[in-house]
Amino acid sequence: MKYIVILGDGMADLHKGPLGNATPLELAKKPNMDELASKGEVGLISTVDEGFKPGSDIANLSVMGYDPRTCYTGRSPLEALSIGVKVGDNDACLRTNLVTLSDADEFEDKIMIDYSAGEISTEEAAEIIKTINEKTNNGIIEFYSGVSYRHCALLHGNKDLAVEFTPPHDISGKKIGEYLPKGEGSYVFTDLIRKSVEILKDHPVNVRRAEEGKNPANAIWFWGKGTKPNLENFEKKYGLKGAMISATDLLRGIAVGAGMDVINVEGATGTLNTNFIGKAEACVDALSDHDYVYVHFEAPDECGHQGDAKGKILSIEKIDEAVGYIRKRLDENGEEYCMAILPDHFTPLATRTHLGQPVPFIVYNSLRPAGCGLKYTEREAEKGLYLSNGRALLQYMTKS
Repeated sequence: MKYIVILGDGMADLHKGPLGNATPLELAKKPNMDELASKGEVGLISTVDEGFKPGSDIANLSVMGYDPRTCYTGRSPLEALSIGVKVGDNDACLRTNLVTLSDADEFEDKIMIDYSAGEISTEEAAEIIKTINEKTNNGIIEFYSGVSYRHCALLHGNKDLAVEFTPPHDISGKKIGEYLPKGEGSYVFTDLIRKSVEILKDHPVNVRRAEEGKNPANAIWFWGKGTKPNLENFEKKYGLKGAMISATDLLRGIAVGAGMDVINVEGATGTLNTNFIGKAEACVDALSDHDYVYVHFEAPDECGHQGDAKGKILSIEKIDEAVGYIRKRLDENGEEYCMAILPDHFTPLATRTHLGQPVPFIVYNSLRPAGCGLKYTEREAEKGLYLSNGRALLQYMTKS
């Protein structure tokens, strides 16, 4: 038996907002998901444990079978694993976004225009992070470039850092003053953000982007602090040889920490322009020598944060095409498989931030079709099963 998890990041939505009483899942043309839902089981699953914020880190760890209450040390260290950063026992990590802030006479009055700096390319971002390192390096904080706007700051000897940070995607369209770092020692990070504005205002990358009509990466923004992670080996824990397919450092880092293989896909970007079918092809190929493949699609979440209803619907339709490709190939190969499809959390178009309520899921077992007769939507899922935590998904998939 082969096990596949298709994770549509932030795919779930509310029945209020720019689409009226409908959600992207209800409006998207997704014949493959709906067929698997009708022939399989549909329900709601609580992916965010009580006491945790509804982030992709917590939710995906849980869906992959890990209890964040015992293994979670923060988001950034997981991303650091993917980048190849060596985090010491006494070090701390911070996610460092490249963002676009508005012009304003007062620094605190600047508005968070774009948490992704126009989904800046990885190559452009690497140039900017190199400059930030050169201009700010004090031997205590080092910056490492990741994918697109997502980067990492390593703080040597700061394991007990008490500063509180706010994710930039939570404050889109808001003045930054209220959301700057808070707590003992926070002035260090606020000063770095201020300094980055001066460093980047005339950076060659931003000059080129301005000429092309793109948002500049005119500041850095810290969040997602954490310390050295400690994840149990996935294969030892579950007896399944696993692989991860994702364009994001977070998911790739979780896989590295769990001892899973990370599959690279050309053209995988973590945005609406990602190589959807390429990921599907890679999934089928990986199943030839893996028992479990986790395929992560970031695009619905990105569109949710941007309030892009059309893009979110399209991303779901693209994921559906990938699901159809995987299923067709597995059926043609006579493979026995169990496939789960779900988001990690809600990213509503109306709020543009994460919600931690239970999300709709599908589980389809090719050997034991359940035939629940439901479609795959938030409303339909309320009629089905209920799983109380993310770890229950893998248990449900592998039950005999």
